[in-house]
Amino acid sequence: MARKPVKARTKANTKPLSALTHIGASGEARMVDVSDKPATERLAVAEGRVLMTRATLDLIVSGNAKKGDVLATARIAGIMAAKRTSELIPLCHPLALSKVTVDIEPDATLPGCLVRASVKVNGPTGVEMEALTAVTVACLTIYDMIKAVERGVRIEGIHLVEKLGGKSGHYRA
Repeated sequence: MARKPVKARTKANTKPLSALTHIGASGEARMVDVSDKPATERLAVAEGRVLMTRATLDLIVSGNAKKGDVLATARIAGIMAAKRTSELIPLCHPLALSKVTVDIEPDATLPGCLVRASVKVNGPTGVEMEALTAVTVACLTIYDMIKAVERGVRIEGIHLVEKLGGKSGHYRA
């Protein structure tokens, strides 16, 4: 039995659910057709935090974690994840990314690490999911590298910071 299209609004100041691009007219999941969209330069920036005790952060900064260089490993994992986003998120398009950066800053005031990813492409669709995936996997990698020392580490605040390019224009959180 086919589902009826949803037309209700989810919250004030949001589009109707029927405006969701990955939902077809009868409610089925679908990949958006971007074949008629012009290729433009698009950029997305996302960030998140990995919170831990000061002692664990000191271990990361000193480079003495048992599994090796935590920040370098997480940075590489984030870059690899951005490139493989379409394999992880079912309705994402495979993209030829032109640039991926993952920056990880230890922050004693958290204490923890601030993870920020920037992804760029010249193409018909945006790279928000690639930036968010890069941050998420980098944060998970930090957790994996230090979980033997501290299991209470928290990953928080993963969100899109900025998006440039495309029909919807510039977005900044």
